[in-house]
Amino acid sequence: MMKSTQPLPQLKISETMPSHKKMGSEDFKKMIRTMNLKVTDQRLLILKCLYESDRKHGERHVTAQELFEKVIKHDSSVGFATVYRFLREMAAQKLVTEVRMGGQASRYELTPQDHHDHLTCTECGQICEFENDKIENLQYQVAQQFGFLLTGHVLELFGVCPKCQDLKIK
Repeated sequence: MMKSTQPLPQLKISETMPSHKKMGSEDFKKMIRTMNLKVTDQRLLILKCLYESDRKHGERHVTAQELFEKVIKHDSSVGFATVYRFLREMAAQKLVTEVRMGGQASRYELTPQDHHDHLTCTECGQICEFENDKIENLQYQVAQQFGFLLTGHVLELFGVCPKCQDLKIK
């Protein structure tokens, strides 16, 4: 069986989500415009808080509730529904990635330029990102085996992190 050497289709993310540079208001406006939405102060604030969670606080994967709590610290007039709807729209446009774990709340991250997969702790919810070329190649092989042209994927593995394993032993 031949391995497909076709890369996944490139999204417009590279134009709107530069991973190597600091993002600012103009970058956020460009992202909103690519979604064919009106640029509003509330949308700009939501994007800024999502971006800063990742960049400054290392909280790359936040729930809608966690993001809402960050937003209302700056503007208490923004409602939860506004944050949630905007997150869902950004996910639909592939500007944010939604990571789901069982029955727990979805977590969101700004979609990075470089693809990665997730390993999620079922005890504490910690999410580790990883890249593995063998897994990527195997996915192409499986798709080809079933006659599919792979256009994208989401891989999330579940387990118990070392910290939670240690807590169970004690």
